[in-house]
Amino acid sequence: MIYTVTFNPSIDYIVEVDDYKEGRVNRTDKELFYAGGKGINVSIVLRNLGIDSTAIGFIGGFTGDAIESLLALNGIKTDFIRSGGGNSRINVKMRTRAKTDAQQGNDASTQQSDGCYTEINGMGPDISDIDIRALYDKLSRLTYGDYLVLAGSIPSSVPNTIYRDIMDFLKDKGVRIIVDATGKLLMNVLEYKPFLVKPNDLELGEIFSVSIDNYDDALMYAGKLQDMGAENVLVSMGDKGAVLLADKGYSHMPPSGRVVNPVGAGDSMVAGFIAGCIGHEKNIDYEAALKMGLCCGSATAFTDHLADRAMIDALMKEF
Repeated sequence: MIYTVTFNPSIDYIVEVDDYKEGRVNRTDKELFYAGGKGINVSIVLRNLGIDSTAIGFIGGFTGDAIESLLALNGIKTDFIRSGGGNSRINVKMRTRAKTDAQQGNDASTQQSDGCYTEINGMGPDISDIDIRALYDKLSRLTYGDYLVLAGSIPSSVPNTIYRDIMDFLKDKGVRIIVDATGKLLMNVLEYKPFLVKPNDLELGEIFSVSIDNYDDALMYAGKLQDMGAENVLVSMGDKGAVLLADKGYSHMPPSGRVVNPVGAGDSMVAGFIAGCIGHEKNIDYEAALKMGLCCGSATAFTDHLADRAMIDALMKEF
């Protein structure tokens, strides 16, 4: 079984404004609502591939109800913990074709050909010790061979050692744990030998205070994470594709296409990698798993939301 943990799920409210004007009333040209959060994204893409998972996390208030309902409509199994610490957050993501550089004083490099992309993320509920104990109770049911995805940032009310603490809690169960996080959240878990860690090239560079410019650099510094304990290291590199350090190093360019929406591409890559691994206790075809991860990540980047099966299958034909 596959489980994903999202500590701070959200309602993602995505709006498009064709001619945004700062300081004035603007009207949307398009609106979308989705259940969001990195672990939830992984569960959605897995479902689109026909693979079941259970989404775990903390939800609260009317927005928590909406998150649960949206996932149920998409056939996603959930086992959320209801927190009394407030409402689940709403994240506002605005796309605009306006020329905002001069208005906002931004560097021109932030202006993309299709306009600007702005995010305002909410806070989410306060998580209590009782909530944390309920999470551990759910995790105690995991068994040998299960997959667990720990993804994304954590609320300020949650101990900053939570990823490490969970891995210590599960260390003797034979669970394959995937960690998609940055900074200390990532570095603190390496001694527990996670099955996979997935930094992007910028995050990997920040860890070692270097610039990651090519496959060789990415594989070299992925090797340092492997030396510290990670079993496999997947590094996403935007339009350069990705590298995977597993039994050996693999690299591949992404499928061709026009980037529409980069949000969730990394989570989709994680889902694709898991899809390429499940059913194999040993002798995983890591190159095939990398290609599936790349196609899932690219399928998300090329569409308005998360990768669907038709797009993934079409991109896989390129490989």
